[in-house]
Amino acid sequence: MSDRTYAGIPEEYAGYEKAKVVILPVPYDGTSTWVKGADKGAEAFLEASENMEIYDLESDTEVYKHGVWLDEPLDCDPEPEKMAMQVKAKAEKFFKDGKLFTMIGGEHSVSIGAIMAGAENFPGLSVLHLDAHSDLRPEYHDSPFNHACALHWASKNTNLVQVGIRSMDVVEKPYVNKDKVFYAENIAMRNDWQQDVIDKLGDEVYLTIDLDYFDPSILPSTGTPEPGGLGWYPTLDLLKKLAKQKKIIGFDIVELAPNADNPASDFLAAKLYYKILTYILEK
Repeated sequence: MSDRTYAGIPEEYAGYEKAKVVILPVPYDGTSTWVKGADKGAEAFLEASENMEIYDLESDTEVYKHGVWLDEPLDCDPEPEKMAMQVKAKAEKFFKDGKLFTMIGGEHSVSIGAIMAGAENFPGLSVLHLDAHSDLRPEYHDSPFNHACALHWASKNTNLVQVGIRSMDVVEKPYVNKDKVFYAENIAMRNDWQQDVIDKLGDEVYLTIDLDYFDPSILPSTGTPEPGGLGWYPTLDLLKKLAKQKKIIGFDIVELAPNADNPASDFLAAKLYYKILTYILEK
Protein backbone atom coordinates (compact mmCIF):
# COMPACT_ATOMS: atom_id res chain seq x y z
CA MET A 1 0.00 0.00 0.00
CA SER A 2 1.08 3.54 -0.73
CA ASP A 3 1.70 5.90 2.18
CA ARG A 4 -0.11 8.66 0.27
CA THR A 5 -3.09 10.14 2.10
CA TYR A 6 -6.04 12.09 0.75
CA ALA A 7 -5.17 15.81 0.54
CA GLY A 8 -1.98 15.06 2.49
CA ILE A 9 -3.93 14.70 5.74
CA PRO A 10 -2.08 13.36 8.80
CA GLU A 11 -1.86 9.58 9.09
CA GLU A 12 -3.95 9.64 12.27
CA TYR A 13 -6.98 10.61 10.17
CA ALA A 14 -6.20 8.35 7.20
CA GLY A 15 -6.51 4.80 8.58
CA TYR A 16 -9.27 2.51 7.34
CA GLU A 17 -10.72 1.31 10.63
CA LYS A 18 -11.52 4.75 12.04
CA ALA A 19 -12.33 6.48 8.75
CA LYS A 20 -15.94 7.42 8.09
CA VAL A 21 -15.13 7.98 4.40
CA VAL A 22 -13.39 5.91 1.74
CA ILE A 23 -12.23 7.18 -1.65
CA LEU A 24 -11.91 4.80 -4.60
CA PRO A 25 -9.98 6.26 -7.55
CA VAL A 26 -11.04 4.61 -10.83
CA PRO A 27 -8.73 5.63 -13.71
CA TYR A 28 -10.88 4.27 -16.54
CA ASP A 29 -11.51 5.76 -19.97
CA GLY A 30 -12.50 2.74 -22.03
CA THR A 31 -15.79 3.91 -23.56
CA SER A 32 -15.51 7.67 -24.05
CA THR A 33 -16.08 8.75 -27.63
CA TRP A 34 -14.61 12.23 -28.06
CA VAL A 35 -11.96 13.90 -25.88
CA LYS A 36 -9.90 11.26 -24.09
CA GLY A 37 -8.18 11.75 -20.75
CA ALA A 38 -10.73 10.86 -18.07
CA ASP A 39 -8.42 8.06 -16.95
CA LYS A 40 -6.09 10.85 -15.76
CA GLY A 41 -8.88 12.55 -13.81
CA ALA A 42 -8.46 10.74 -10.49
CA GLU A 43 -4.75 11.58 -10.27
CA ALA A 44 -5.41 15.23 -11.21
CA PHE A 45 -8.10 15.36 -8.51
CA LEU A 46 -5.75 13.94 -5.88
CA GLU A 47 -2.94 16.33 -6.83
CA ALA A 48 -5.31 19.30 -6.67
CA SER A 49 -6.61 18.08 -3.29
CA GLU A 50 -3.06 18.04 -1.96
CA ASN A 51 -2.78 21.75 -2.83
CA MET A 52 -6.16 22.70 -1.34
CA GLU A 53 -6.65 24.40 2.01
CA ILE A 54 -8.54 21.89 4.14
CA TYR A 55 -10.12 24.35 6.51
CA ASP A 56 -13.63 25.09 5.25
CA LEU A 57 -14.39 28.77 5.66
CA GLU A 58 -18.16 28.43 5.17
CA SER A 59 -18.67 25.94 8.00
CA ASP A 60 -15.63 26.78 10.16
CA THR A 61 -14.68 23.08 10.16
CA GLU A 62 -11.99 20.61 9.07
CA VAL A 63 -14.07 17.69 7.85
CA TYR A 64 -11.08 15.41 7.19
CA LYS A 65 -10.90 14.85 10.97
CA HIS A 66 -13.83 12.45 10.60
CA GLY A 67 -11.33 10.18 8.85
CA VAL A 68 -10.80 9.71 5.12
CA TRP A 69 -9.16 6.55 3.79
CA LEU A 70 -7.69 6.59 0.29
CA ASP A 71 -7.80 3.27 -1.55
CA GLU A 72 -5.29 2.32 -4.22
CA PRO A 73 -6.42 3.24 -7.75
CA LEU A 74 -8.51 0.42 -9.16
CA ASP A 75 -6.63 -1.84 -11.55
CA CYS A 76 -9.35 -1.57 -14.17
CA ASP A 77 -10.16 -4.38 -16.55
CA PRO A 78 -10.32 -2.91 -20.07
CA GLU A 79 -13.74 -4.52 -20.67
CA PRO A 80 -16.40 -2.08 -19.38
CA GLU A 81 -18.69 -4.75 -17.91
CA LYS A 82 -15.85 -6.37 -16.01
CA MET A 83 -14.68 -2.97 -14.78
CA ALA A 84 -18.23 -2.21 -13.57
CA MET A 85 -18.26 -5.46 -11.60
CA GLN A 86 -14.88 -4.58 -10.07
CA VAL A 87 -16.35 -1.29 -8.86
CA LYS A 88 -19.49 -3.06 -7.63
CA ALA A 89 -17.46 -5.49 -5.52
CA LYS A 90 -15.44 -2.68 -3.97
CA ALA A 91 -18.54 -0.59 -3.22
CA GLU A 92 -20.34 -3.57 -1.65
CA LYS A 93 -17.47 -4.10 0.79
CA PHE A 94 -17.40 -0.45 1.80
CA PHE A 95 -21.18 -0.29 2.24
CA LYS A 96 -21.09 -3.43 4.39
CA ASP A 97 -18.30 -1.90 6.49
CA GLY A 98 -20.51 1.12 7.16
CA LYS A 99 -18.35 3.60 5.26
CA LEU A 100 -19.44 6.61 3.24
CA PHE A 101 -18.41 5.36 -0.21
CA THR A 102 -16.96 7.95 -2.56
CA MET A 103 -15.42 7.47 -5.98
CA ILE A 104 -13.42 9.60 -8.40
CA GLY A 105 -13.44 8.70 -12.10
CA GLY A 106 -12.77 8.02 -14.78
CA GLU A 107 -15.58 8.38 -17.26
CA HIS A 108 -19.22 7.88 -16.35
CA SER A 109 -19.42 4.14 -16.97
CA VAL A 110 -17.58 3.69 -13.65
CA SER A 111 -20.77 4.74 -11.83
CA ILE A 112 -22.86 1.79 -13.03
CA GLY A 113 -21.36 -0.77 -10.65
CA ALA A 114 -21.48 1.64 -7.70
CA ILE A 115 -25.17 2.35 -8.29
CA MET A 116 -25.89 -1.38 -8.55
CA ALA A 117 -24.16 -1.98 -5.22
CA GLY A 118 -26.02 0.91 -3.64
CA ALA A 119 -29.39 -0.37 -4.81
CA GLU A 120 -28.65 -3.85 -3.43
CA ASN A 121 -27.63 -2.51 -0.03
CA PHE A 122 -30.24 0.26 0.28
CA PRO A 123 -33.67 -0.90 -0.96
CA GLY A 124 -35.72 1.93 -2.44
CA LEU A 125 -32.58 3.91 -3.27
CA SER A 126 -32.86 7.24 -5.07
CA VAL A 127 -30.14 8.36 -7.48
CA LEU A 128 -29.49 12.06 -8.01
CA HIS A 129 -27.74 12.56 -11.34
CA LEU A 130 -26.08 15.89 -12.18
CA ASP A 131 -25.02 15.95 -15.83
CA ALA A 132 -25.27 17.73 -19.17
CA HIS A 133 -26.32 14.45 -20.81
CA SER A 134 -29.12 12.08 -19.87
CA ASP A 135 -26.95 8.94 -20.35
CA LEU A 136 -30.06 6.77 -20.79
CA ARG A 137 -29.21 4.76 -23.90
CA PRO A 138 -29.91 1.06 -23.36
CA GLU A 139 -26.62 0.31 -25.12
CA TYR A 140 -23.99 2.13 -27.12
CA HIS A 141 -21.18 0.64 -29.20
CA ASP A 142 -22.64 -2.81 -28.45
CA SER A 143 -22.44 -2.43 -24.66
CA PRO A 144 -24.91 -1.43 -21.92
CA PHE A 145 -21.88 -0.48 -19.82
CA ASN A 146 -20.89 2.48 -21.99
CA HIS A 147 -20.60 6.01 -20.58
CA ALA A 148 -23.64 6.96 -22.70
CA CYS A 149 -25.63 4.29 -20.82
CA ALA A 150 -24.44 5.20 -17.33
CA LEU A 151 -27.91 5.87 -15.89
CA HIS A 152 -30.03 3.43 -17.91
CA TRP A 153 -29.86 0.70 -15.25
CA ALA A 154 -30.67 3.29 -12.56
CA SER A 155 -33.71 4.47 -14.56
CA LYS A 156 -35.10 0.93 -14.40
CA ASN A 157 -34.12 -0.05 -10.86
CA THR A 158 -33.99 3.10 -8.71
CA ASN A 159 -35.78 6.40 -8.22
CA LEU A 160 -33.72 8.46 -10.67
CA VAL A 161 -33.79 12.27 -10.60
CA GLN A 162 -31.75 14.12 -13.23
CA VAL A 163 -30.54 17.74 -13.08
CA GLY A 164 -28.78 19.98 -15.58
CA ILE A 165 -29.62 17.93 -18.67
CA ARG A 166 -29.24 19.82 -21.93
CA SER A 167 -28.23 17.19 -24.49
CA MET A 168 -29.54 13.74 -25.44
CA ASP A 169 -30.10 11.39 -28.36
CA VAL A 170 -33.57 10.68 -29.70
CA VAL A 171 -33.22 7.00 -28.71
CA GLU A 172 -33.20 8.09 -25.06
CA LYS A 173 -36.60 9.79 -25.13
CA PRO A 174 -38.61 6.67 -24.14
CA TYR A 175 -36.52 6.34 -20.97
CA VAL A 176 -36.88 9.92 -19.74
CA ASN A 177 -39.16 10.38 -16.73
CA LYS A 178 -40.48 13.87 -17.47
CA ASP A 179 -41.59 14.38 -13.87
CA LYS A 180 -38.06 13.78 -12.56
CA VAL A 181 -35.79 15.62 -14.98
CA PHE A 182 -34.74 19.24 -14.48
CA TYR A 183 -33.47 20.57 -17.79
CA ALA A 184 -30.80 23.26 -17.56
CA GLU A 185 -32.78 25.70 -19.69
CA ASN A 186 -35.69 25.51 -17.23
CA ILE A 187 -33.71 26.10 -14.04
CA ALA A 188 -30.67 28.19 -15.03
CA MET A 189 -32.49 31.49 -14.47
CA ARG A 190 -34.46 30.35 -11.41
CA ASN A 191 -33.43 30.79 -7.80
CA ASP A 192 -35.86 28.31 -6.27
CA TRP A 193 -35.37 24.98 -8.04
CA GLN A 194 -33.22 23.15 -5.51
CA GLN A 195 -36.02 22.17 -3.14
CA ASP A 196 -38.11 20.93 -6.05
CA VAL A 197 -35.31 18.48 -6.86
CA ILE A 198 -34.99 17.23 -3.30
CA ASP A 199 -38.74 16.71 -2.98
CA LYS A 200 -38.52 14.10 -5.77
CA LEU A 201 -36.01 12.00 -3.81
CA GLY A 202 -36.49 9.30 -1.21
CA ASP A 203 -34.74 9.15 2.15
CA GLU A 204 -31.51 7.49 0.93
CA VAL A 205 -29.63 8.91 -2.04
CA TYR A 206 -26.64 8.02 -4.18
CA LEU A 207 -25.23 11.13 -5.87
CA THR A 208 -23.42 10.95 -9.21
CA ILE A 209 -21.88 14.10 -10.70
CA ASP A 210 -20.60 14.29 -14.24
CA LEU A 211 -18.52 17.45 -14.26
CA ASP A 212 -19.90 18.52 -17.64
CA TYR A 213 -23.01 19.43 -15.62
CA PHE A 214 -21.18 22.69 -14.91
CA ASP A 215 -20.95 25.39 -17.52
CA PRO A 216 -17.69 25.04 -19.49
CA SER A 217 -16.84 28.64 -18.60
CA ILE A 218 -16.01 27.38 -15.09
CA LEU A 219 -15.11 23.77 -15.93
CA PRO A 220 -13.75 23.28 -19.46
CA SER A 221 -11.68 20.13 -18.81
CA THR A 222 -14.16 17.38 -19.58
CA GLY A 223 -14.68 14.99 -22.45
CA THR A 224 -17.96 16.36 -23.81
CA PRO A 225 -18.46 19.98 -22.69
CA GLU A 226 -21.88 21.50 -23.35
CA PRO A 227 -22.78 25.20 -23.23
CA GLY A 228 -25.50 26.40 -20.89
CA GLY A 229 -24.48 24.58 -17.74
CA LEU A 230 -25.05 25.40 -14.09
CA GLY A 231 -22.89 27.51 -11.81
CA TRP A 232 -21.00 26.95 -8.56
CA TYR A 233 -23.17 28.56 -5.89
CA PRO A 234 -26.59 27.31 -7.08
CA THR A 235 -25.08 23.82 -7.12
CA LEU A 236 -23.68 24.15 -3.61
CA ASP A 237 -27.13 25.29 -2.47
CA LEU A 238 -28.61 22.10 -3.89
CA LEU A 239 -25.97 19.90 -2.28
CA LYS A 240 -26.25 21.62 1.09
CA LYS A 241 -30.04 21.17 1.14
CA LEU A 242 -29.64 17.56 -0.01
CA ALA A 243 -27.24 16.69 2.80
CA LYS A 244 -29.47 18.31 5.42
CA GLN A 245 -32.68 16.59 4.32
CA LYS A 246 -31.56 13.19 3.02
CA LYS A 247 -29.04 10.46 3.82
CA ILE A 248 -26.35 10.43 1.13
CA ILE A 249 -25.06 6.84 1.13
CA GLY A 250 -22.32 7.53 -1.39
CA PHE A 251 -21.29 9.77 -4.25
CA ASP A 252 -19.00 9.97 -7.23
CA ILE A 253 -17.44 12.71 -9.35
CA VAL A 254 -16.56 11.69 -12.90
CA GLU A 255 -15.47 12.87 -16.36
CA LEU A 256 -12.59 15.14 -15.38
CA ALA A 257 -10.22 15.13 -18.38
CA PRO A 258 -7.40 17.30 -17.07
CA ASN A 259 -5.56 19.92 -19.10
CA ALA A 260 -2.08 20.65 -17.80
CA ASP A 261 -2.35 24.23 -19.03
CA ASN A 262 -5.53 24.92 -17.04
CA PRO A 263 -5.68 23.26 -13.61
CA ALA A 264 -8.77 25.23 -12.55
CA SER A 265 -11.08 22.34 -13.46
CA ASP A 266 -9.03 19.93 -11.33
CA PHE A 267 -9.28 22.30 -8.40
CA LEU A 268 -13.03 22.76 -8.84
CA ALA A 269 -13.45 18.96 -8.67
CA ALA A 270 -11.29 18.79 -5.54
CA LYS A 271 -13.15 21.63 -3.85
CA LEU A 272 -16.54 20.20 -4.85
CA TYR A 273 -15.66 16.87 -3.25
CA TYR A 274 -14.56 18.52 -0.02
CA LYS A 275 -17.69 20.68 0.12
CA ILE A 276 -19.91 17.62 -0.26
CA LEU A 277 -18.03 15.83 2.52
CA THR A 278 -18.45 18.88 4.72
CA TYR A 279 -22.18 19.13 4.06
CA ILE A 280 -22.69 15.45 4.85
CA LEU A 281 -20.55 15.12 7.96
CA GLU A 282 -20.68 18.59 9.54
CA LYS A 283 -24.41 19.23 9.31
